[in-house]
Amino acid sequence: MAAAAVLVVPGPAHAANLLTNPGFESGTLSGWSCSGGLGSVVSSPVHGGTKALAGAASASDNAKCTQTVSVQPNTAYSLTGWVRGSNVYLGVTGAASTWAASSGSYAQLTVSFTTGASQTSAEIYLHGWYGTGTYYADDISLDGPGGPGGGDTQAPTTPANFRSTAKTSTSVSLAWNAATDNVAVTGYDVYRGTALATSVTGTTATVTGLAPSTAYGFTVRARDAAGNTSPATTTVNVTTDPGTGTGVNVPFGSHSFPYAAGTIKVSGSQATNDAKVVAYYQQWKSAFLRSDCGNGWSAIASPDADHPYVAEGQGYGLTILATMAGADPDARTSFDRVLKYVLDHPSVNDADLHAAEQNVSCQSVNGSDSATDGDLEIAYALLLADRQWGSTTGTYHYKDLAVRRINAIERSEIVSATNLTNLGDWSSGNYDTISRTSDWLPGHFRAFRKATGDAAWDTIRDRHQSLIASLQSQYAPNTGLLPDFVQDTTSTPRPAVGQVLESPLDGSYSWNACRDPWRIGVDALTTGDSRSLAAVRKMNTWIKQATGGNPNNIQQGYRLDGTVAESGSSVAFIAPFAVAAAADSGSQAWLDALWNKLNATPLDSGSYYGSSIQLQVMIAVTGNQWLA
Repeated sequence: MAAAAVLVVPGPAHAANLLTNPGFESGTLSGWSCSGGLGSVVSSPVHGGTKALAGAASASDNAKCTQTVSVQPNTAYSLTGWVRGSNVYLGVTGAASTWAASSGSYAQLTVSFTTGASQTSAEIYLHGWYGTGTYYADDISLDGPGGPGGGDTQAPTTPANFRSTAKTSTSVSLAWNAATDNVAVTGYDVYRGTALATSVTGTTATVTGLAPSTAYGFTVRARDAAGNTSPATTTVNVTTDPGTGTGVNVPFGSHSFPYAAGTIKVSGSQATNDAKVVAYYQQWKSAFLRSDCGNGWSAIASPDADHPYVAEGQGYGLTILATMAGADPDARTSFDRVLKYVLDHPSVNDADLHAAEQNVSCQSVNGSDSATDGDLEIAYALLLADRQWGSTTGTYHYKDLAVRRINAIERSEIVSATNLTNLGDWSSGNYDTISRTSDWLPGHFRAFRKATGDAAWDTIRDRHQSLIASLQSQYAPNTGLLPDFVQDTTSTPRPAVGQVLESPLDGSYSWNACRDPWRIGVDALTTGDSRSLAAVRKMNTWIKQATGGNPNNIQQGYRLDGTVAESGSSVAFIAPFAVAAAADSGSQAWLDALWNKLNATPLDSGSYYGSSIQLQVMIAVTGNQWLA
């Protein structure tokens, strides 16, 4: 995974502002929809005219206000707006965003983006930051040619008489009266909470994959051909019937699995720390869980990756959703929607693995083959799901799917000559002599052994752990750092020399290996494995000393001798060291400093990579990690 790329697009095709009520001069929110009823129109402070938007962000809702407009495919657009307040975001769902940190006066934000090959609508959004109070926005403009809607900017009416007509332990049936539109209503979007549950063309829908004895809130919006959407209906609250399954076996915050002796957690109230994880999770889910392509799919968006959807993102998403069940009543439904997306995008080489990259239209691209990092995480997440919800009460038998994927990983993504991971099911020849250290996951390999009974996974784990120790001893005796990639694995493994796959820093501790303290550290915390503990404690001792105990001094890339390879700060490098610190009982102050740094770092909606790492690290260091 390379560093987040800077999006560069050609200049916009100029046209009139495509947004309805861009300056809120109507005195209403006409054309806009704001979450939680937290948006309003105010007369002061304004940037231009006499009115502006006020979004009252709360501790649990960022007061997100959206408007969907009709656009043309493969076309450049420019979005601008004036904002005031603390941590105010302006962006386009599934594309780009920007934000202003804090301002007592209005500041201008600008976002440029290019639509996808088949994209005909775009959702523009504004939102604040959780718990930071009210933000203001004014004079929002989307510059570019209108889409195929023929200039239609009038939204349909709100569907009337929205109601529940039936329910079971895992489904809810809904109905409503038809909406009207100045042209025509083309469909309806049904939401479960803030997540899109399904889209239909008629006036009924059944939402499936729900948990028994669980309360859900549903709304529906009408949609026209131009992408205009109606205001949401009043929420219909339904509690599913009791079921015969196991429900949630490991609810978040239960701390059912004690960590190994000699390890620590962050200081302070456990309940308070758990609440911080839940709040960040809600932000993460809002930012990255997308349902833009229909077909009953959800997927984790990756705005900072080479493609809009990547396998590693889906793996992270599935693991996070399974772990956060109990804190999120929609976790299983969201998990199943992402799982459906994964299963519907198989690799061309091994159908039990996932095609690694999809475009904005959710079509597999770039060879449609697999990536080992994504498959490892997807398989592990399926085992978590089986332990969390069981495999006999829902749409999917998680355990069977997990075992199939684990076996596929062994046959297609483990090199038999070395027992090391390769880069994907496309790998052969010289590529089979290259391995990525961030795929060396001893905890996952343990789980695969337990799930399949296949002793080969003991051999695979031992080989990776032995190589970790050897590389640290030979190439990083003072730092314990590992390189992004290792070459010559069939003879004498060594850090990559120059660029073997991604960048000239392939042999350094860079944007792949930055995850190693977290990945190896989790195994140390949960199992107490002596080799995992030794590996991450070396890293921890060095980074604590190298930074003087100040997380702000952690750089975004090091050579294995500890000299800086790339200066700058990124949470993707800061967060994993917190797990390494938690593996050392003498590092409580250092761990707490890292924890405070994470909590002071706002979620970056343009970086699924760093944000997903940060969330999973927060789960680990608060004692919420558990074993599949």
